[in-house]
Amino acid sequence: MSLKIIFAGTPKFAVPTLQLLIHSEHCLLAVYTQPDRPAGRGQHLHASPVKLISQENNIPVFQPKTLRDVEVQAELKKLNPDVIVVVAYGLILPQAVLDIPKYGCINVHPSLLPRWRGAAPIPRAIEAGDKETAVTIMQMDKGMDTGPILKQEKQALKGDETSEQLHDLFSKMGAQLLLKTLDELNTIMPIKQDNVLATHAAKIEKSEAVIDWNQSAIEINNKIRAFNSWPVASTVFNNQILKIWEAKVISEKVTAKPGEFIQISKERFCIATGDGVLEVLSVQLPGKKRMSAKDFLHGHAANIFLKTRG
Repeated sequence: MSLKIIFAGTPKFAVPTLQLLIHSEHCLLAVYTQPDRPAGRGQHLHASPVKLISQENNIPVFQPKTLRDVEVQAELKKLNPDVIVVVAYGLILPQAVLDIPKYGCINVHPSLLPRWRGAAPIPRAIEAGDKETAVTIMQMDKGMDTGPILKQEKQALKGDETSEQLHDLFSKMGAQLLLKTLDELNTIMPIKQDNVLATHAAKIEKSEAVIDWNQSAIEINNKIRAFNSWPVASTVFNNQILKIWEAKVISEKVTAKPGEFIQISKERFCIATGDGVLEVLSVQLPGKKRMSAKDFLHGHAANIFLKTRG
């Protein structure tokens, strides 16, 4: 079944789905993406990744500031879509928009719904130490990720994944699952979410990145993985912010205070935590590139001191 589709998305995460739709049997009527934003040192306006791909493929692009405007809604209705596909669009779809397409609005959400509804499902799942997550295709309603589930593909977590890795994996998984959903749209039986099992994936705040060394090594490592590649977990080293990109848990009991450097050699160093030890694998100082622990120690092994912060 060939469908008339409007695609709504903005960041890099949405691009694989858009690309698959462009090359599918479906008719892509238009793309909706957020307005160009200032970025970089010069604060020049930059188009979203979704807009750039759309322009390369000569697809009409709309960039309203809001979908609550009646004129914007009328314009969208005139396009007469069968379905609106939404992937990380970033704007709220009011009920008037949800009601326009014949098959409603369908969202690609990277979590095991109803677990982790909200803005940051991937890092919140990692931060919580979840053993599995998923990509979910959901029929949108007026709530925040509360609509019925159309398809869901689970993904086991080994405990070493970073948010960046899952972001790239799920953007591709979500695209494939979305196409399967469209192919079966007439026959899929939606599954209502159990609100009792719901958790909220709050937006990540930069202040959360500061490491509390009184936490356990497992909790801190989960945070490091969750905040890779933004905002990147950090602590204070010699009155500078030291970003910690990668680490691993060492199951040892130590008498050192949480936050102290221990087991320092030419190749490695570890940090004591409230429970267990964390071996640091890669770091970054202000104005410097990310470097291995070995390279970091070449310049800072002498009189090394780590101040606990948070």
